[in-house]
Amino acid sequence: MARIHASAVVHPGARLADDVEIGPFSLIGEHVEIGAGTRVGPHCVIDGHTRIGRNNVFHGSAHIGCEPQDKKYQGEPTQLVIGDGNSVYQFVTISTGTVQDQGITSLGDDNWIMAYVHIAHDCRIGSHTILANNATVAGHVHLGDYVFLGGFTTIHQFCKIGAHAMTAFTAAVAQDIPPYVTAAGNRAAPAGINSEGLKRRGFTAEQILEIKRAYKLIYRQNLALDDALAQITERAAAHPELQAFVDFIPTASRGLIR
Repeated sequence: MARIHASAVVHPGARLADDVEIGPFSLIGEHVEIGAGTRVGPHCVIDGHTRIGRNNVFHGSAHIGCEPQDKKYQGEPTQLVIGDGNSVYQFVTISTGTVQDQGITSLGDDNWIMAYVHIAHDCRIGSHTILANNATVAGHVHLGDYVFLGGFTTIHQFCKIGAHAMTAFTAAVAQDIPPYVTAAGNRAAPAGINSEGLKRRGFTAEQILEIKRAYKLIYRQNLALDDALAQITERAAAHPELQAFVDFIPTASRGLIR
């Protein structure tokens, strides 16, 4: 049976796995589903049509499944879906989706969401990301796997950030960031590739060198983007790590940071 503190309020309609823990003064709404091994700390609110997987930890005062901060929202039963093994820290807010998009905000597996982060409606956050303190992710943003957002980073709505990309402290991102690229400044501009992160994830020296060469084609050779992409596409046959550029660049909806 779930371990629910006497001061917590859990709606009878909520579905909790047998070993879920709910801390003091927390509130769990009617349409919430929480998987095995998940712990909810004190003063948390988990509401909305929210489905949470296994072995997540929600620290104090997180508000999960809150209504979208969107004036078009009219109370539709939109969703928030959270995977497994995530750590969500103090005062984090994550909104449900809107019907103007697919109606779902999603968070993958093994993410590290630090204090005061806001993830807005309709965002799609991959797996193994780190969002440092006070990062703010506006509506409809897509983050690939292993993205790192530095503290106080702000992401404009509808931006896409490719896998393994990184932003520096206080970066203000208004355009899409390709995979592997580091962005810094206000407005955020390219500042090399995330070499250290790639090393930690097992990329070889040769793979990192090829990614650097692709970065130079995009940002250092004064090439038109289509010409740079054509050269990267040709090299990707022999260097599969470059396929991430090939897949991402044509989908950039707000243009790439340049």
